Amino acid sequence: MNGRLSLTARLTILFSLSSAAVLLGLGVLIWLAMDRHFADEDYAVLGDNVRLIQKIAAEGPASAVPQRLAQTLEHHPGFVADVRTAEGNSVYATQAFDFGIAQAAAAKLPAQRDTFAWEQRGQTYRGMRALAPRAQAGPLQIVVGMDTALHAHFMHAFRQSLAFYTALAALASGLLGWWAARRGLAPLRTMASRARTVTAHKLDERMPVEAVPVEMADLAATLNAMLERLQRDFDRLSEFSSDLAHELRTPLTNLMTQTHVVLSQPREAAKYRDVLTSNAEELQRLGRMVSDMLYLAKMEHGITLPNAEHIDIAEEVAALFEFYDALAEDKGVRLQQRGNGRITGDRLMLRRALSNLLSNALRHTSAGKGIVVEIAPSADAVAVTVENEGETIRPELLPSLFDRFFRADKSRARPDSDGAGDGTGDGAGDGTGLGLAITQAIMAAHGGSIAVESAQGRTRFVLTFRRDVRPAGQHASFGYDV
Repeated sequence: MNGRLSLTARLTILFSLSSAAVLLGLGVLIWLAMDRHFADEDYAVLGDNVRLIQKIAAEGPASAVPQRLAQTLEHHPGFVADVRTAEGNSVYATQAFDFGIAQAAAAKLPAQRDTFAWEQRGQTYRGMRALAPRAQAGPLQIVVGMDTALHAHFMHAFRQSLAFYTALAALASGLLGWWAARRGLAPLRTMASRARTVTAHKLDERMPVEAVPVEMADLAATLNAMLERLQRDFDRLSEFSSDLAHELRTPLTNLMTQTHVVLSQPREAAKYRDVLTSNAEELQRLGRMVSDMLYLAKMEHGITLPNAEHIDIAEEVAALFEFYDALAEDKGVRLQQRGNGRITGDRLMLRRALSNLLSNALRHTSAGKGIVVEIAPSADAVAVTVENEGETIRPELLPSLFDRFFRADKSRARPDSDGAGDGTGDGAGDGTGLGLAITQAIMAAHGGSIAVESAQGRTRFVLTFRRDVRPAGQHASFGYDV
């Protein structure tokens, strides 16, 4: 991990290499252009000399041509010339110079080309061949050359200067790149510093969205949204842990108190049976609470539909009416069903959600009143409404009904009094405050939603199963048939 280069170092290296490559490429281009320019200049000078030789050969007598050429050409430094007749007899040749290599190179040229280059004695020459017509004899064969030592010396010095400047420019570019990268990445270091301060006890730290460049603003906003979710979930978990500890403390305290009291002195067998019966009820309540918490955790952290199938909602409601019929008759409550509809979902989960709502409605429906379950399919959803007549739930309590362990009156922990007078009990939660939270999780697993409204003595819970919504954990789209 320690061997990895930092982002600043990587950007610096890449910037330096890029700058060096660009400068080197530009230098090579200039070098090639200069070399081409020098070649053009040399061939232009050679052409002028060839025309001068041609003029001398054409104007004077043949006997005077060698002398005139010697007088004219010997004062040109670095210039060599070899003039011969068609038979190969020398008319003029630069002294102390071997034209054998030059003549051989000129002989290999194609007919349409007159310029060439050759190396001799460690020097490079640029040459040109031509013919010089004469009035009194056959044409002369001309081979001229130009020593490129001066140009080569300049190009060598230029290459050294280019290498030095490229290395210096790459170093300077690297330093500037390091400064620019470090300055440009300063917002990332600020974000990292802010992130290091985030702990379980300090989740309110946020990234500076407005103070960072546009390219990093999206990252900062995403991190802020993540921190917001973490803080919300952590607060919710803390509240859940606190509520859970409170909920478990009451039945455990009851069990311990009753057990200590009954063991404090000898008692009749009937008294022991009463205490054990009471303890059994408390243990059953604890067992249901733990079971509900496990079920809710499974729903919220791995929401899946174990057995997705087509379900006739009316049949499920009728089966639940039959189950609760005796309790409804005992409380003097009428059960009524309207409408029909089909959805795709898990039958047991749907039945549990409806059972939670029906149990809750039975608990808070006044004697002589009724409970109505209405199934209303539409173009894009199926709505299942559970409405009961009873006392109105206060408006400020409605947003909290689906919170875990919520009770309108927290001093009442027994099922018989859970939310009494407010219509906020959770039914199947058996007074634990988990029933409506479980129902909401079931609806989320089906890609639907649950809503509640209460006014003028009527409370309505509405389950909405939307069409073409993909349930979590399923590959098939959710739908319904009417």
